[in-house]
Amino acid sequence: MGFWRRSGVRHFLIMSLQCGIVGLPNVGKSTIFNAVTASSVPAENYPFCTIDPHVGIVPLSDPRLYELEKIYKPQKVTPATVEFTDIAGLVKGASQGEGLGNQFLGQIKQVGAIIHVVRCFEDKNVAHVEGDIDPVRDAELIETELLLADIATIERRLEKIGKAVKSGDKTAQRKITVLEQLLKHLNAGHRTRTFKAEHDDLPFIRSLFLMSRKPILYVANVDEEEIQNEDRNKYVQALFDFAEKEGNLAIRLCGRLEQEIATLENTEKQIFLEEYNLSEPGLDKLIHAAFKLLELETFFTGGPVEVRAWTIKQGATAPEAAGEIHTDFQRGFIKAEVYSYNDLSRLGSELAVRDAGMVRQEGREYIVKDGDCIFFKFNV
Repeated sequence: MGFWRRSGVRHFLIMSLQCGIVGLPNVGKSTIFNAVTASSVPAENYPFCTIDPHVGIVPLSDPRLYELEKIYKPQKVTPATVEFTDIAGLVKGASQGEGLGNQFLGQIKQVGAIIHVVRCFEDKNVAHVEGDIDPVRDAELIETELLLADIATIERRLEKIGKAVKSGDKTAQRKITVLEQLLKHLNAGHRTRTFKAEHDDLPFIRSLFLMSRKPILYVANVDEEEIQNEDRNKYVQALFDFAEKEGNLAIRLCGRLEQEIATLENTEKQIFLEEYNLSEPGLDKLIHAAFKLLELETFFTGGPVEVRAWTIKQGATAPEAAGEIHTDFQRGFIKAEVYSYNDLSRLGSELAVRDAGMVRQEGREYIVKDGDCIFFKFNV
């Protein structure tokens, strides 16, 4: 029998929040990527500065980890992580190979969520690839390219599966029906994420890696003056309205300001934030919004060796959460001892939580909740 209170096994299978940062050239994508990853990807005033996708892994800021560190006094603390990929600027016609379109559209297929940076500031020194500032036009331009690329993907798949039908494959006909319905949906200008599919068809649709199925977080990139105002300017408001209509999220931040904040020490950072009347770095808001976008939650394991935050999908069962630590834990799952972070923080120690009778024994059907502290029991 095995027990798990802290991470001490190598070869973890960790769910990473993977987001691709996209947008037109010269909207501030690389600047925001530099800030969020504290990296040095060049940000230049010309298209296609970012040729190869740059990847940065960033810790997810979570105040609960600091409290758990005080309680357990572990040798180390490991936060959940967010992976960002800076994908070069897309242009009109990318789905037909314009610019470096095919290469970059392929990179978008690999991420779980899209961070779409949209320029919402005027600056005569920074050229706009479309000639003027129009956030909704820019957002629709990118979404249209993703949609056209998905239509091409479905058409190719239909041609391939059509050959399987002729060979007598019985499952192929259902796939053709789904593809034809989905193609009609996309040709009408609708995104894959609004397509109403039968539950049994979802695995097949997921296997297509369609880009218009991915959730989008719109980032209104503004200047230093705009970020200090409580009211949104006309560009920002238009983008927020568009995001709401599309069923997506939107936030506002100043990429240039965030890049400067990222280079400061904690004490300097706080002074800087107060000077600009900001309650927190915009990048923290960005990371947490992306976390929400993918419907992810966090559970914790704790002990004297390590306190660790683990990422799971909302609705994950206890065995699935155990599998995030190691596949053996899911395969040999017996039960989980669970208590909430709030109870632990309030009572001050795990022993106090146990003495108060707040530790529950949960089985295979238990749905893990955000903030659960879990002690897994397994047998392999």
